[in-house]
Amino acid sequence: MQKLATFKEFTTITRSAPIIRGQHGWRAVALQHLIKLGLPVPQTVALSFETVHGIAGGRIPDVARILSAFDAAPLISVRPSSQDAKWGGPGAVLNIGMTDARYEDMVAELGEAAASALYLRFIQTYAVQVSHLDDDLFDASAPPSRVSVEAALREFEAETEAYFPQDPAEQLEGVLRSMARAWESTSARLLRQARGAPAEAGLGLLVQEMALGVGADESGSGVIQFINPSTGQSQITGRYLSQSQGRDALTDRERAMYLTCDPRGPSLEELCPEVFDMLVVFGESCRTTMRDEVQLEFTIQAGKLAILGAVPVVRSAPASIRVVVALAEDGIITRAEALSRVPPRALNEVLHPRIDPETPRNAIVKGIAASPGAAAGKLVFSSTTAQAMAAQDEACILAKRETTPEDVRGMHAARGILTERGGTTSHAAVIARGLGVPCVVGASEISIDRRTRTMTTADGTVYKEGEIITLDGTAGEVLLGAVPMVEPGRDNAFEAFLGWADDVRDIGVRVNADTPEDAAIARRFAADGIGLCRTEHMFFAADRLTAIREMIFADLPEDRADALRQLLPMQRADFTQIFRIMADKPVCIRLFDPPLHEFLPHDRQGIIELAEALNRPVSDVQRRIDALSEFNPMLGLRGVRLGLTVPEIYDMQARAIFEAALDASEDGTPVEPEIMIPLVSACREVEIVKARVEAIAAAVTTERGGPLSYRLGVMVETPRAALRAGDIARHSDFLSFGTNDLTQMTYGLSRDDAGRFMGSYVRQGVFAEDPFLSLDTEGVGELLKIGAQRGRAERPEMTLSICGEHGGNSESIAFCRAAGFDYVSCSPYRVPLARLAAAQIALKSAHGS
Repeated sequence: MQKLATFKEFTTITRSAPIIRGQHGWRAVALQHLIKLGLPVPQTVALSFETVHGIAGGRIPDVARILSAFDAAPLISVRPSSQDAKWGGPGAVLNIGMTDARYEDMVAELGEAAASALYLRFIQTYAVQVSHLDDDLFDASAPPSRVSVEAALREFEAETEAYFPQDPAEQLEGVLRSMARAWESTSARLLRQARGAPAEAGLGLLVQEMALGVGADESGSGVIQFINPSTGQSQITGRYLSQSQGRDALTDRERAMYLTCDPRGPSLEELCPEVFDMLVVFGESCRTTMRDEVQLEFTIQAGKLAILGAVPVVRSAPASIRVVVALAEDGIITRAEALSRVPPRALNEVLHPRIDPETPRNAIVKGIAASPGAAAGKLVFSSTTAQAMAAQDEACILAKRETTPEDVRGMHAARGILTERGGTTSHAAVIARGLGVPCVVGASEISIDRRTRTMTTADGTVYKEGEIITLDGTAGEVLLGAVPMVEPGRDNAFEAFLGWADDVRDIGVRVNADTPEDAAIARRFAADGIGLCRTEHMFFAADRLTAIREMIFADLPEDRADALRQLLPMQRADFTQIFRIMADKPVCIRLFDPPLHEFLPHDRQGIIELAEALNRPVSDVQRRIDALSEFNPMLGLRGVRLGLTVPEIYDMQARAIFEAALDASEDGTPVEPEIMIPLVSACREVEIVKARVEAIAAAVTTERGGPLSYRLGVMVETPRAALRAGDIARHSDFLSFGTNDLTQMTYGLSRDDAGRFMGSYVRQGVFAEDPFLSLDTEGVGELLKIGAQRGRAERPEMTLSICGEHGGNSESIAFCRAAGFDYVSCSPYRVPLARLAAAQIALKSAHGS
């Protein structure tokens, strides 16, 4: 056989050949690893990205020279080799070089059935991929025979008005051209971009001598891997099929045999024990040398083994974590590399149930994926119904036009949440992420009718309350009925993996936690503390809601004080429990923020019930509700503005915090609460609240006689607060940027309504990304930088953080780290993602990338 030297356009893959992933692709590099290990790899020639790009443009290399790398009259295959295995590529083409004459030779050598199978596969593949004929032209059920070969040739000639190519060089040229152009098509470009590839990613092609897999003695093909792809645990899996090629063993599972001895049927281990033992040895060698768990594609030709390629095992997120941890513990890769191999978003599979990937999907509703995970249950349209069903231990999915704070109890009770309106930072999305409940928002094509308790989809189908649906918060879809699920799995490998992340990261990760239940989740996920505790969410329990409504309707200050005195022990108990759960971790409590109208009913029946509870005329209740209504409540009487106009609320909360801190510290654990003032826009607001808080602290210290330490800070949510951060810093111990509201006010966008047009804006390039999903570093980020610089200029020791939903986003974490922030805070189930993202950012920074 002739030796082919290295040329610019193509290279024979040998131990020492200059094969580079960025020029020839992952498959070429993998084959070179196999060759270096001494594995039986058929002769292979690699075409570079540049060569393949040229082929797509009409610059065909010297195919005769490529063919000269092989024995005379070779049968060859062409396989794709992109830079990353996940980016895919055109389908492989096998048996190039089959002609009428070669067919006759093979009939004599291998028999009519084997020779016919080889020629038929090539004719049909060439017709579809190169000549772009319809695959329905060929009878896939016809057994391989001379008759079926002749019929396929006639169909080809009838459709193309030309006889099937008989020159191997012409065949190879056609295959190379079709694969190169397929890679550069618009659809292929969009597909690989969706998989994370750059639009102009290159493709290499590998021309490899065929190991036939058909013929006399034992011949066939198969794949083998050495882990369970779902769990990552050691297990030999795969299939082998006699008289087959390529990956037929995976598509024809009825005829394929097992690899290891199995009572359910024959196995390769019994049929060819020596070949099986070789595969096991090869697998271990590949794991060590290729530094990953791989799947080997192999062929047996008359009892002789050939290894055609090695690809990383496609596996679930739990399996990926287990694999990289095992590789690191075995000294094959470093811990830093282990951390870099798992994308943060993959951890959602570990933390939430998900729909079985093998399940056929027929979505009846599509919306915005707002909180990951999946759940099935009966469709319900009110929070009251959701709570009633939960009390009976029945799973339900709560569907509403949009949720409000009074729906929180129902959201706790539901297994999933679906809303007609809203975006990724709407009320439903934020609360669902905090609860770890799957959520789909902005499903604008549905129509929910609460009166008739029905949901109508875009095609006019009406779904009634009680029908079972499955909600996929990861994909943003709703499926009809209950579908198979894969349960989440956190194990020792997961905990060790995130422990390694904590050793590396250099920015804190706290949690947004509103209740003791949330705090317990925060401890489980090893958050560095609570960065945002929204106290208003504690008020929606039935007994507390009555008290706060009495406070709202109080006509005299003493009546208001009476109502707040009812709430004081409740808040104190919650805070005490949270402090004890968090132990020595910091807890930042935001004072009351929402407008009061959120605690009042919006429908007639609710107003009547409230009038009865307060023993007031319905007309009085309606008048008070009308008086509290605002044209734009999110910019109205809320936050610090409410704290200044109804100061008794903040007084009660400050007292509850201080008394809880003293109660929780009785066991000797020091508690230093952080109190945060929301929606500040003027320095004087901080001065007034600070004076009242200091007075309450002094009173509690006198009454209880114990030492009291606390920190007071500001939630920067308005552009003016960011611009005046220097003034505000003089009266604050910390500044925490609430990027949800800050983004709304900077853009002049409602986060609840932006979902209606945000997709269109992103597609048209108006915004690079949804600014509520990924921090706008140019606009909102500039305000963060200004606020940080001016705050620290006044007080260099000032603690800086963000506590909006952006806190769990990798790009936002990188921005905050670069800007010198101390920590980010995010919803509980995003804490593990943020811990990993922070570690990866630190590692990239250390390596200068």
